[in-house]
Amino acid sequence: MDQVDAVVIGAGVVGLAVARELSLQGLEVMVLESEHAIGTGTSSRNSEVIHAGIYYPAGSLKARLCVTGKEMLYAYCAERGVAHARLGKLIVATSPEQVGQLAAIQDRAAANGVQDLQVLSAAQARALEPDLQCHAALLSPSTGIVDSHGLMLALQGDMENAGGLLAVMSPVSSIGVGQGTASHALRVSTQDGIDLAARFVVNAAGLNAVPLAQRTQGMDTAAVPTAHYAKGNYFTLAGKAPFSHLIYPVPEAAGLGVHLTLDLGGQAKFGPDVQWVGDPTDLVVEASRGDAFYAEVRKYWPVLPDGALQAGYAGMRPKINGPAETAADFMVLGPQAHGVAGLVHLLGIESPGLTSALALAAEVRKRLGL
Repeated sequence: MDQVDAVVIGAGVVGLAVARELSLQGLEVMVLESEHAIGTGTSSRNSEVIHAGIYYPAGSLKARLCVTGKEMLYAYCAERGVAHARLGKLIVATSPEQVGQLAAIQDRAAANGVQDLQVLSAAQARALEPDLQCHAALLSPSTGIVDSHGLMLALQGDMENAGGLLAVMSPVSSIGVGQGTASHALRVSTQDGIDLAARFVVNAAGLNAVPLAQRTQGMDTAAVPTAHYAKGNYFTLAGKAPFSHLIYPVPEAAGLGVHLTLDLGGQAKFGPDVQWVGDPTDLVVEASRGDAFYAEVRKYWPVLPDGALQAGYAGMRPKINGPAETAADFMVLGPQAHGVAGLVHLLGIESPGLTSALALAAEVRKRLGL
């Protein structure tokens, strides 16, 4: 059985960030990725937004790691030449009843350490975005966008420059506790028959993380949650977008509403919506779902032309709460929780996972005692 200091399972943005962090500690790291390339799952099917850390419950991992990770991410992108833009975001009240909710959003943001939100009147918002219709808005100047693939390539490069290795087409079948050697007590087995003994194992398998955690041999799995999947459909805008900021309606119960985001080329997309599904591979966008988008978008952009929205792509959120349950926090299931030295499962790493990736990596390092 081959030995390696650390195995990271999953080469999405979080897995690569963790692998980079561990490699920079001088560990020999092997990343095992089930697909043919890095970042083909959730990491490549999102809005590519750098979130400010506004909405998450105070004291949650999502709040803390998003706010810290945002600053780390901007600094890293500047240092490594990863394309990004600090565009800013407008959270818009589209009815008089929603105006009062803006203050509550600002208070929650402040509790998370986000102190830069600015209250705008309808006139001030329109001065920034003449095509916008709203009764008031909050400006979040630290919200931005990033080239997620460029980010992952930079993380991979750092990891490999520090001696780490990536193996694609290497789906993991199981993790075993106490099945390695005396010094490398964790065992990782792949579907093609490779066994690795490791001191540290980090399960960053995204949509497959919960099932893999449930299959961990020799670990008490009572704390492992149930996996749920929430599909998010995106529709793209035909033609040039009239907005230079990201536009988010006041959040609704099921999500953040149908918002407008921009890519680095200025192309606009709307979404994601929330569609609970049983199959995490169900990534087909049904064109009929776009019908509901028009009414929602016209609340803040009333001149959206008929036929302007085209089915784009879908992403899948690796949820650890069901549709009738309160949104769950990130779960970093480490030795302090399950008692197995050197093992961390990263579960329910949905948004703001991209923004939080570097901070999550630092959190994993600490949980491993490094």
